[in-house]
Amino acid sequence: MPDGQHTHPSPGSPPARHVRVVIVGAGFAGIGTAIRLMAEGHRDLLILEREEEPGGAWRDNTYPGCACDVPSRLYSFSFAPNPEWSRRYAPQEEIRRYLRQCADSHGLGPRLRLGCELRAARWDAERQRWELRTSRGPLTAGVLVMAQGPLSEPAVPAIPGLDGFTGELFHSARWRHGLDLGDQHVGVIGTGASAVQFIPRLQRAARRVTVFQRTPSWIMPRNDRPVPGWQRALFRHLPVAQRAARAREYLVREAGLPALLGNRTLAALGRRQALAHLHRQIGDPALRAALTPDYALGCKRVLMSDDYYPALSSPNVEVVTDPITEIAPDAVRTGGTGGNTASHPVDVLILGTGFRVTDAAYARRVTGAGGRTLDEVWQGSPQAHLGTTVAGFPNLFLMAGPNTGVGHTSLIYMIESQIRYVLSCLRMMDERGIGAVEVRAGAQSSYNAELQRRMRDTVWATGGCAGWYRDRQGRVTTIWPEPTWRYRRRTRSFDPERYVLSPAPGAPPGRAPGRPAARTTA
Repeated sequence: MPDGQHTHPSPGSPPARHVRVVIVGAGFAGIGTAIRLMAEGHRDLLILEREEEPGGAWRDNTYPGCACDVPSRLYSFSFAPNPEWSRRYAPQEEIRRYLRQCADSHGLGPRLRLGCELRAARWDAERQRWELRTSRGPLTAGVLVMAQGPLSEPAVPAIPGLDGFTGELFHSARWRHGLDLGDQHVGVIGTGASAVQFIPRLQRAARRVTVFQRTPSWIMPRNDRPVPGWQRALFRHLPVAQRAARAREYLVREAGLPALLGNRTLAALGRRQALAHLHRQIGDPALRAALTPDYALGCKRVLMSDDYYPALSSPNVEVVTDPITEIAPDAVRTGGTGGNTASHPVDVLILGTGFRVTDAAYARRVTGAGGRTLDEVWQGSPQAHLGTTVAGFPNLFLMAGPNTGVGHTSLIYMIESQIRYVLSCLRMMDERGIGAVEVRAGAQSSYNAELQRRMRDTVWATGGCAGWYRDRQGRVTTIWPEPTWRYRRRTRSFDPERYVLSPAPGAPPGRAPGRPAARTTA
């Protein structure tokens, strides 16, 4: 049955189970939302997770060298600090284990429905609920929280001949750990955040590596290091010390943001630091030129690595900058200037091509009040109010939604801000007897117009690059263009005046001051 299609239970079949809140996805956003909901007394909830264990991107991405590129001090929930991080930048397995521990310690087990994929969701206006079709049967939900995250769907490039490659072919988010690369010639397509981490490991493991680079990345020193035992003990026994260290890290990160928002002095300083790092580690002038970006620092995500450049300088690594024209059964073919072509034989082909951020698959599965899916409404350019609610989709909340991404600090800070906003909305609904909330189209439109005005002078809009920060219509719809504390201030409480509020059926009148009238149009 196609995504978005819906059927009612057949006559005589038991009614679908109804749940007050259904959360889709058990990564940081889903687990954090569930923990906070339960802390406020919301026990009638389920978390749907298509895989067999929680963890989100940190469960799926197990490639060699996988680690966070945000300091560990910031990469945890504020309400569940982790004093046991082993390194300044936490490795993948520690983050996956942290999420598992959070789910277990807060009693989410009975509310986790693992191996359960959401296949379609449709809003039922008459009953004020979402009708869900899942791989494990139907459900209905009063509130639907989409917490699948922006890095859940691998992006596979549309390269002619890719399906005909006869060697081993896989995306970095689906790493084949049992594959022996010792005598293999490995090709890598992509040089983004994942590739910068796994290419140094490939260089040491494979006989030969060819890196196909479309656009070089700006790279800063990583300066990773172990967290000393005395510091872990201090954080364990004196939590206030860990909170202070976290606050300091947050302020340091925010202090660098003006370089991305248009401050030319700070931007020039950052560019000099990145170029100095490149010159220190790459001695070959030709390779150095190939690795020097021609766009502004920060236009794409700035990466951090101490071993990527040395790996590319190794005798068994070649960097190819000519564009790929096609994939042959046993080679990658490229075409250079003047019609020059070349064939690069490879035994294994690894796609380090990132994720589908602005065209996530879930958008085709969620059908709103007007009978259209999110994908049909967005038309390749996602928009939401505060990155969280969408006109025409009542009682739907998007976690890490449009324009909530950050290029300089931890996304968890933004997710926690959204969680607080959702909790505030649910409190309002309970207090006033509200059955459905839907952001007004005008409120959403003016909010996004303001966002794009603020985006105009930022490096993401003016930096001269094309990347995943931009959607299919050329708009920057992933990044928040202000300090993150401003987002938290805007989401500290629900803003009902920007919403159409529909009373729940049978709700007693006058439950609270400011009781809304019957539903009106936006």
